[in-house]
Amino acid sequence: MTTEPPAFVTAAGHPVRWRLLSELARGDHAVRELTVLLDQPQNLVSYHLGKLRKAALVTTRRSNADGRDTYYALNIAHCESLISDAGAALHPALRLTAPTPATPVTGRVLFLCTGNSARSQMAEALLRQRTAGAVEAFSAGSRPKPINPYAVSVMATRGVDLSAARPKHLDEFRTERFDRVITLCDRVKEVCPEFPGDAVRAHWSMPDPAADADGLRAFERIADELAQRIDFLLHTLAHPSPEEAS
Repeated sequence: MTTEPPAFVTAAGHPVRWRLLSELARGDHAVRELTVLLDQPQNLVSYHLGKLRKAALVTTRRSNADGRDTYYALNIAHCESLISDAGAALHPALRLTAPTPATPVTGRVLFLCTGNSARSQMAEALLRQRTAGAVEAFSAGSRPKPINPYAVSVMATRGVDLSAARPKHLDEFRTERFDRVITLCDRVKEVCPEFPGDAVRAHWSMPDPAADADGLRAFERIADELAQRIDFLLHTLAHPSPEEAS
């Protein structure tokens, strides 16, 4: 029998690394944001992020808004697998499987990106489809432009018709209340306005597929990532944190 602790325990067991994972579970962050959230020096935060990245618990992507920034994201699917393996290493009965949320999921969610031509439209449609409309999903952009044909094509293969989707400016929603506002591109994150009420803000740093030379395949990758993120978002909506529920 091995005496080495499971990979997740080794990687996440340090208090600073656990705090980093906890913050990244709420949304993607740049290093400078994480230093403020943890109230720790940047060299210490960067050191522990390096450990988490080496263990593949987090991923990175260069910011589209400021190339000097790197956004860190929780590799939640890999974390799920490692946590399950850690439980099984202690006892077979402890191998965990994330269930589909049993609690009815409701609420209002707004997705934002710059053009409202692909990422945010796809996210809106996927969330609405995934919840059969129980969650009111919306999308908008800071500089709207026509829906990208690749977005329409990719979503059609997933049973969603975006052909009649209308690009909208975020000002259309400035007076509306949402439970959650999610920015999908780094540029719109910098100009995202405040909305009425106490909407939970989160950032998913996702590349613009229209700027990718891979064309249709880039849109397929974005659709896959959005589908995965939205599946995990459903658990968050069904079981909000104590701070969000209060």
